[in-house]
Amino acid sequence: MINLICPQSIPLLSLPHIRRCSPPPSCSTKNFFNLPQIKIKTKTRPLKRPNNLCVSREKENIILSVEETSNFFCSIFTNMSWAKLKAAIGQRFNLEGIIFALRILTKDPDLLLSHLKVPNIRYINWEELHRRGFKGVVFDKDNTITLPYSLNLWDPLKVSLEKCKAVFGEENVAVFSNSVGLYEFDPDESKAEALEREMGIRVIRHRVKKPAGSAEEIEKQLGCQYMEVVMVGDRRFTDIAFGNRNGFLTVFTEPLTGEGENFVVKMVRKFEEYVVENRFRRGLKVRNHCLLATCEVNLLCLNDPL
Repeated sequence: MINLICPQSIPLLSLPHIRRCSPPPSCSTKNFFNLPQIKIKTKTRPLKRPNNLCVSREKENIILSVEETSNFFCSIFTNMSWAKLKAAIGQRFNLEGIIFALRILTKDPDLLLSHLKVPNIRYINWEELHRRGFKGVVFDKDNTITLPYSLNLWDPLKVSLEKCKAVFGEENVAVFSNSVGLYEFDPDESKAEALEREMGIRVIRHRVKKPAGSAEEIEKQLGCQYMEVVMVGDRRFTDIAFGNRNGFLTVFTEPLTGEGENFVVKMVRKFEEYVVENRFRRGLKVRNHCLLATCEVNLLCLNDPL
C-alpha cells in the first residue's frame, strides 16, 4: 500500500531536495508553486529611540546616564561627611537620653523638677542670682537662646543675654549643648566657633551627651564649683536632669517655638510635661539647693521682662 502525501500539506522549506528560490517576476508565489500563500505572524517590539540615532548611540546614552547618576550619589556622600550625617540623626534621636529617662522615671523622678520656671531668659533676675552667690551660667542652645538648629541668637533675647554677661562676666557665661561643642557631632568645632562669634560667649566642648556626664568640664571652663553654676534649658530629660544630677541651680524655660522641631522632640516634650504634672500631684518636691531656699526662688523671677 502506497501512501500519497498531498504536496499542499508539506511545508516547502522542510523538503531537503528543494532549493529555496525566488519566483519569476511575472508570477506570484501562489501561482508559481500552485500553493496557498501562508502568512506568518510574528510579534515584534519596536525599539523606541530618538530620531536619527542608532542603537549603539542609544546604549551609549544609557551608560552615560547611569554613570552620571552614580557620580551624583558619590558626590553627595563625599560632601556630606559621616560626622555630619551622624549629627543630623543624633540630634533627633538621643539614645543616651532615653536610657537615662528610664532610670530617672524609676529611681529619681525629682531630677525632672527645676528650681525655677520662666517663659524665657528675659524673666530671669541675673543680679539677684549673682548676689545669692552664683558665679557661672550655662545655657542650652536650641529653643533656649536660639531657634531650633540655628546658630543665631533669637533677637528678643539679646538684651537679657547682654545683661547676664555684664553681671557675671563673659568668661563665666557659656553654652553647653548636644548640638554644638559635642565632639561626636561637631568634630571640627566649626559650629561651636560660629556660635562663639555670634554670641560673644564660649561653647564648652564635651564628649558625652546630656543628661550623662559630670560637672568637671563646666567647673574647669567657668572656674567655679558645681553649686555656684546655673543651668538654663528647655528640656527636662536632658538640661534639667543634667543640672540637678550635678548640683546646679536649674532654670526651665519654655521652648521659643514649636516650628522646626522634629516629631520625636515634640512627643517627648508632651511626655515630659505629663510626667511632671503627675509627679506634682503625688507630692513630689524640688530638690533643695545649698545657696537658695525654696521659698526664695520667686525672687529670681522678674515681673517685667528685659
